[in-house]
Amino acid sequence: MPETVLVGRGLTKRYRMGEVDVQALRGVDIELFDGELMVLLGVSGSGKSTLLNILGGLDTCTSGSFGYRGIDLSGADEDELTTYRRHHVGFVFQFYNLIPSLTARENVALVTEISDDPMDPAEALALVGLEERLDHFPAQLSGGEQQRVAVARAVAKRPDVLLCDEPTGALDFTTGVRVLSVLERVNRELGTTTAIITHNAPIAAMAHRVITLGDGKITSVDAHPHRTPVEELRW
Repeated sequence: MPETVLVGRGLTKRYRMGEVDVQALRGVDIELFDGELMVLLGVSGSGKSTLLNILGGLDTCTSGSFGYRGIDLSGADEDELTTYRRHHVGFVFQFYNLIPSLTARENVALVTEISDDPMDPAEALALVGLEERLDHFPAQLSGGEQQRVAVARAVAKRPDVLLCDEPTGALDFTTGVRVLSVLERVNRELGTTTAIITHNAPIAAMAHRVITLGDGKITSVDAHPHRTPVEELRW
């Protein structure tokens, strides 16, 4: 069995919104394994993003435990979570969060300048197929190209884990497939443990494992011994 990279046990998350308590997670047990590509599937409001944010150290759980490679982070303070995020986790979100006044190369360099053993920004951009667009600004790039810059920025620090929250949500089908191909390549060539959140069920066919979430609980876990190549996905 591959080594367990991330593990959550009995994770709950409760928000207070005015007079209402919102139970986003209801006792979730989850593991991510070394080198796998996992898809976390569920409708809007099922708790996917909340779970990913806890695993990535962007949020904390109300109860339960969470650990990275045997290190318990359940009681970590903000400085410890910042260190965990900086050294071990890359994030890709639905919206690209690029700085408009910086080129593609400079947007990636923001991360490499604070990393221990980063790629050269040009190398990271070549990995996502943008070696000809290094000195273009976000306004000069298509949505799909901007998302690929965001992927390059996330992987340039060589994270152990790549967490992607609806990375194709703002893209059309053709562009979305191109971005998914990049994420699959990063997983395959760099061995980066990768989790992709989506509400789009056909995307799950590309994963080693699919975890389905509903109403804050895991409803199924399915392994895919025969994965569908990204270019064959249709939605």
